[in-house]
Formats: sequence, C-alpha cells, structure tokens
Amino acid sequence: MQIRDLPFPDPGDPDVRSGPRFLLWLGRGQLGGQLKALGWGLLQQCTLAGFPLGVGLGVQAVVERSGSRLALAGGLILVLGALMAVGDTMLHRAAITNWITAAARVQQLLVRRTAELGAALTRRVAAGEVVAVSTGDVEKIGWFVEALSRFAAAAAALLLTCVGLILYLPSLGLLVALAVPVLALAVLPLLPPATRRADLQREKAGRATELASDTVAGLRVLRGIGGEELFLGRYRRASQEVRRAAVRSARMWALISAVQVLLPGLLLIALVWYGTVLARDGRIEVGQLVTVYSAATLMLFPLRHFEEIAMAYSFSRPSAQRAVRVLSLRRAARPSTVDAAPTGDLYDPVTGLLAPAGLFTAVVCGDPDAAGRLAERLGGHAQDEETDRTGPDRDGPGDRPPPGTPSVLLGGVPLDELPLDSARTSVLVQDKDPVLLSGTLRELLDVPASGLVDAGAALDAAQCGDVLDALAQTSTHRDGDPMETRITERGRSLSGGQRQRLALARSLVTDPGVLVLDEPTSAVDSHTEARVAAGVKGLREGRTTVAFASSPLLLDLADRVVLVHQDTVAAVGTHRELLRTEPRYRAVVTRDTEDPPMAPPSFTAPHAPDGGHTTHTTHTVGKTAEIEERA
Repeated sequence: MQIRDLPFPDPGDPDVRSGPRFLLWLGRGQLGGQLKALGWGLLQQCTLAGFPLGVGLGVQAVVERSGSRLALAGGLILVLGALMAVGDTMLHRAAITNWITAAARVQQLLVRRTAELGAALTRRVAAGEVVAVSTGDVEKIGWFVEALSRFAAAAAALLLTCVGLILYLPSLGLLVALAVPVLALAVLPLLPPATRRADLQREKAGRATELASDTVAGLRVLRGIGGEELFLGRYRRASQEVRRAAVRSARMWALISAVQVLLPGLLLIALVWYGTVLARDGRIEVGQLVTVYSAATLMLFPLRHFEEIAMAYSFSRPSAQRAVRVLSLRRAARPSTVDAAPTGDLYDPVTGLLAPAGLFTAVVCGDPDAAGRLAERLGGHAQDEETDRTGPDRDGPGDRPPPGTPSVLLGGVPLDELPLDSARTSVLVQDKDPVLLSGTLRELLDVPASGLVDAGAALDAAQCGDVLDALAQTSTHRDGDPMETRITERGRSLSGGQRQRLALARSLVTDPGVLVLDEPTSAVDSHTEARVAAGVKGLREGRTTVAFASSPLLLDLADRVVLVHQDTVAAVGTHRELLRTEPRYRAVVTRDTEDPPMAPPSFTAPHAPDGGHTTHTTHTVGKTAEIEERA
C-alpha cells in the first residue's frame, strides 16, 4: 500500500491477546511492504559488501602493475556505487512507507475503538494514557515494523558475506564467520535490564502526561482556588522522575552501544595482526588481506541493525501493550436484532423510570453521581465497558451495573440489541461536562443530524446571542461572521456558561429521537436558565426530552417530573404537585439540609389529593411557597 492510498478502507481486526502478538499481526498485515523493503535492503547491503572485493582487486592490480585489472576494479566499484545508491534510496522510501502505514493503521484502529466506546473509554483507560498511545506509542510501534525488514536484510547480508569470505579466503574468513555471531549476540544479556528500564520510563512518562492533561483541563478551577503551585509542584516532581528514569535507561543503552563498538574493534585488531602474519609469510596476498579487512569493517554497518532492532522492540513492546489495552475493550452489546431505529417510550427497567414519547420529562435525583449513571444508562452506555484483560479495572464497585442488568427499552426494544449507529441516532446523551472541539463555530455545529433543526434555531433556543456577539468581536473573518470564529481547544476562551450553551445548541442541532440532558443549565444564571428551558421545550415540542435537573425554573416547564430516590422511582407528577405532596422532592429542590420524613417505598400517584403529608417543618413550607412563587 502506498501513502497516497491512506487511510485504509478497513484497518482490519487486530490480534489483541498481547503486545508481541499485536506487533506480529501488524507485520503480517504489511507483508508486501516488508518484502519490498527486504529486497531493496538486500540490494543495498550486498552491494556494500561487494566494495571490499573491488578495493582488494584494485590494490592487488597496483602491486602487480596491471592497468587492465585496475580499470576492471574501478568499473566494478562504479557499478556497485550506482546499485548501492539505488538500493539505499528505494530502501528508505519503502521503510518510511512501512512506518507511516503501520502508524496510520494503529491510529485508525484507535479512532474506531474510541468511536465505538464513546464516553465509556475514559472510564476504563485514563485520558492521558489514550493521548500517549495515539501519539508517541504509535510512532514507536511504526518504528519496529519499519526496522524489521531492514534487520532481516542486514542479517541476510551478514550471512552471505561470511559465506563469501570463507570461500574467498578460508584462513581469515573462518575467523570472521566465528566472530560475527558473538558480536551479534553479545548484547543479549543486557537487553532484559534495558527493557525493564525503558518500561519504567514509559510508565512514568504516561503518569506525567496524565497529570499534565488533568492540570490543563482544570486550570480555571485551580486558579480560582489558588492551587496552581500545588499542581505545578506535583508535575515538577513527576517530570523529574521521568528524567531520572530516562537517564538510567540511556546509560544502559550507552553500555550496549559501547559493547558493539568495543568487540568489533577487538575483532579488527586480531584480524589485522593475524592477516599481517600470513601476508609476511607469503601465505596470502596483500590484496586478499585488504579485501577481508574491508569486508570485516563494512560488516559493522549491518551489525548496527541488531542494536536498532533490540531498541525498537524494547520501546515498541510496552507501546504495543498499551495499544492492546485500549483496543481490547469491547461493547458488551447483544447481536443486533432490529434494523430500523424504533420509536416510542423510553423505559429503564432497573429504576422504573418512564419517559413518554413526545413529552418533556424532568428527573430529580438527590445524588449527582447516581444521576450521571442513570443518564448514561438511558443512552445505552451501561454495558459499554466490558473487556479489559491487560490491566486492572479502574472502576469502583458502584460504577458499573452487575452482569445481566437489563437494558433500557426504547419502544419496547432493548438499546443493546440495536446497531451502534441506530442506538446513537435514537438516543443522545449530553453529560454535565461536554467537550467542545477546536475549530470554527460552524464546524462545531456540523454534526450528524436529522436536518430538521438548523444552527440558527438551535443557537436561539440555547440563548447563545451573547456568545455570538463575543465571537463576532474576536472574529478574524472580514465580515465578522461569528460562525467563522475559531474556538480554542475545549472552548477555554469561553466561560463555563457559554461552553454549556454551545454544547446544548450542538445537541439540539442533532435533533435525536430522544435527547437526554444532564444538568443542562447548571452553569448559567437564573434569568438565562428560564429562557434556555423555555427555548429547549419549544424547539423539542413533540420530541422526547429527558432533563436531569433540580432547578425549579426548569422543573416547572416539564410536562412531567420524576423523583428518583436510591436508584428507584419514588414519585411522579408535575413540579407543583410534588412540591405539595412529596417531602423528599421538596428536600432536593429546596436544598433543605434537614432529613425529610421517611416515606413508604411506593410513591403517591401524580394526581393524589393534597394534604397527604403534614410532618414537614414551617421552614420547609416557607421555602416551598417561595419556590412556587418563583415558578
């Protein structure tokens, strides 16, 4: 495959049983490129090994004062030089192609797995580790795949050279042939400690990258609490640990390089001494000694490939292991049984939550973490994070549902039986901390959508007028078009409320069959919150919308409100009805710190008569009246 043909139409199904097996799978996937590089490498190495023959013939021709043989030697050197230039050029081209295509294949696999897992990926693998795999690790994996063919060519050239020297001059050729395996294998005892040190360096570098990523993501909060110096100190210590580990690793590799310089030097000294003795006694010619010495000297170049392949493998093996850790994750979805996306009510059999089709349902949950998990379940993500056989489980005991937990139903059809594309088209979940990718506002809103909601209507519903004005002022476009203004990474140039509203507008543009919003107005003031709630309800009229919130301004606009207590639906009704009849609901909405009265497990019907609860305090009643008045 050529670089111009990238990306791959299908990167394939990788072998993720282990890092070495993954590297082997990559090598097999590029067998044609490997054979091409091997062929050009053999041409380059063999022509390089042929130079000593031409030099030896030339020296012997000078000794014997033979002009014709000297011209023959010169012509042979010219031909070998031209062939070596062609071989070296094409080898470099083929090797770089192998490197880039291997790295591109790994990146495509990572992107495909990231798209399949979605938000479940970062719950199993740290974001810093994913970044490290998709950048530095990908290059190291490509390096090993690329170096493999050059190493094979060098090993074949060494073998041919040794055989040729034995046939050309057995007395010296045998000495070289016996010494080459020793030179090639002398560094093997040093590789395990070098590999361990390299692994330690990679581990510490991954931790430092993760710490840096977390620090940058929370920089605004750190500045607010004055924690910059604390986290800077942590990163400084992590960076110094990486430096010390890198120095220890470099010392070992320096020792390996020193061994590969010292031993060949001793071989050349022994070869010159013994060859001089043979030439002085007249048992070999001077030209033969020059030929063998030149061949032994040039053999140092292919011997370097043994060191390189050892380094490439030691660096790429942990990188491949980290890539396997990500690629081995799977969605635990059942086989798809439905082709078309269903419509109807959204129902969670675990909690009993029902979101009727076409209505705006608000969900109140006193535990924010439980609300987040429920929102993810409604999006079909409860079973997304299953297979991870290469590392420890990062989740806490309460972060995942137990095996066999029933899936959320949409129109009576389990979401985990839908094809991934259909499930994501049917239900969209916007979590409480949405991410804005860098690019223009137009690119931000260019998402897969139904086409029924345009960007302008979504921005109006999300009350993004002030955001557009701010973007227009900083726009470098000649017309000051805010849609062409670039948004920095994660929207760091915007406030929290502006980022939240832009993310909400993006979700509204998508116009899914079911839209699940987790605290969509937590970062805006009360006046903006009321307008946003009204805009969302108006734009989503006739579409199923579920909003996790505790704001009375939003709850009062909902068609129905559901109280979830201890992972079970405890009450259903309108906002005003629940304020009057459900103490636990009042405690959450009014932020009452006093313990609410205990209620029976079964909840009161939405239209139950008033006066069912009389044990609340006067303080709570006052808050209730205030909330009702605001609503």
